[in-house]
Amino acid sequence: MNLATFVMAGGGTGGHVIPLLAVARELRSRGHAAVFIGTRRGLEAKLVGEENFPIEFIEIGGLNRVGARRALATLSELPFSIWQVSRMLDQSRPAAIFSMGGYVAGPVLLAALWKKIPVVVMEPNAMPGFTHRKLARFVSRALVGFEETARWFPPGRTEITGLPVRDEFFAIKPKTRGGVLNVLITGGSQGSRTLNRAAEQSWQMWKIPVRLVHQTGPAAFEEIAARFRASGIAGEVIPFITAMPEAFAQADIVVSRAGAGTLSEIAAAGKPSILVPLATAADQHQLRNAEAFEKAGAARLVPDSEMTGERLVAEVTRLVEAGLDRTAQAARSLAHAGAARRAAEVLESFLNH
Repeated sequence: MNLATFVMAGGGTGGHVIPLLAVARELRSRGHAAVFIGTRRGLEAKLVGEENFPIEFIEIGGLNRVGARRALATLSELPFSIWQVSRMLDQSRPAAIFSMGGYVAGPVLLAALWKKIPVVVMEPNAMPGFTHRKLARFVSRALVGFEETARWFPPGRTEITGLPVRDEFFAIKPKTRGGVLNVLITGGSQGSRTLNRAAEQSWQMWKIPVRLVHQTGPAAFEEIAARFRASGIAGEVIPFITAMPEAFAQADIVVSRAGAGTLSEIAAAGKPSILVPLATAADQHQLRNAEAFEKAGAARLVPDSEMTGERLVAEVTRLVEAGLDRTAQAARSLAHAGAARRAAEVLESFLNH
């Protein structure tokens, strides 16, 4: 096999950068080179260098759900960014582009399509992001997380792969519920005001023995932790959980937002969940993700505006009454192992094109 260079496009958030790095590591293990294109203000500026991958920077902002001033600024930046990227592509001569989407990916994909370089996208959300949605008909292959996503791309060009997920989540064994129900509540690394408030409201409402493990985020931790200790309820409040696979393994139910990365971990671990989509998520993609999980019987969906302590207790009770084993099996049916490996294989299929 000819060794090649592949360009990794996408950035800004961990949801974009971490899967890109997983695929880049897989490509590197096969002897290929992976070159990133991003911005200096995105998370890629920190994470990519830490793993010793080369990265080129461009200046570009968002177009979706931004004010008129930001949109005009982005449109003025776009021609120069496309020209910048085209020069980068001339230098690296990639066999294909791999995109996780986001505003960083826009100029890269436009330059690649102009130069007739194959574009492979990974779209983990039920509703594709703005960049992938607008350029969907031009992509060579789309690796998606949900069946619902395929309708946005040309027929015959999609494959369900899911997102790269650490092996530790797939290694979690089915859990037999004991006398105490273990509930893991996590609003992400920064926490969620909605979930923090609902968790605290629930403390005196439980009619069944529960143990709560609650990731609050650093900002709210001290205040909530002090009140939690005084409440007498079993469990612990933590600002940030570093060993999340272990936390998942101990949980009977996970309460969380509905980002694609979190849902991929929930599916891999086979955990029943209560999903509270972030109301401000772009294009309501978290809501669409949660709807897909609920449709599959893998989760309960609660709108952010309706999540209270009383509702949390009620939804946990409903999950228990419906049978946690059945919900866990439905969640695991949505898991897809080997996403990074499969993405590398698809990229390699363009080596001789």
